[in-house]
Amino acid sequence: MMKYAIALLFSVSVLNAQDSLTTSTNVSVGDVFEIGKPETNKYKHIDFPRENFIIKRGGIANYRRAQGEEVVVTAVKEKKDGTTEIKIKRNDGGRFFGSHTVVTADFNEAITSGELQAL
Repeated sequence: MMKYAIALLFSVSVLNAQDSLTTSTNVSVGDVFEIGKPETNKYKHIDFPRENFIIKRGGIANYRRAQGEEVVVTAVKEKKDGTTEIKIKRNDGGRFFGSHTVVTADFNEAITSGELQAL
């Protein structure tokens, strides 16, 4: 009988943990965020272009300049795997690195890692 009780408690805890993993995305077009500091040298969840593409388009590849920039959500897309992909542009109308106007980001992962911060 004790085995059944332990199995029941384990299954309830697993189901409760899976329920807490699902997050509701309350992001819409026009929301303003700030780009935060990445955990490593490069941004993992904000899809900035690689350095060689920035240089080819005449920009300066300095990822530290992106920190603190206010960005506006221009598009929100729910993917089949449940992630929310957003497109962001700078709030002042400028270009990222002097070459790209819009970049994409995985919203949930970028918020949890601190790469995007709500204002």
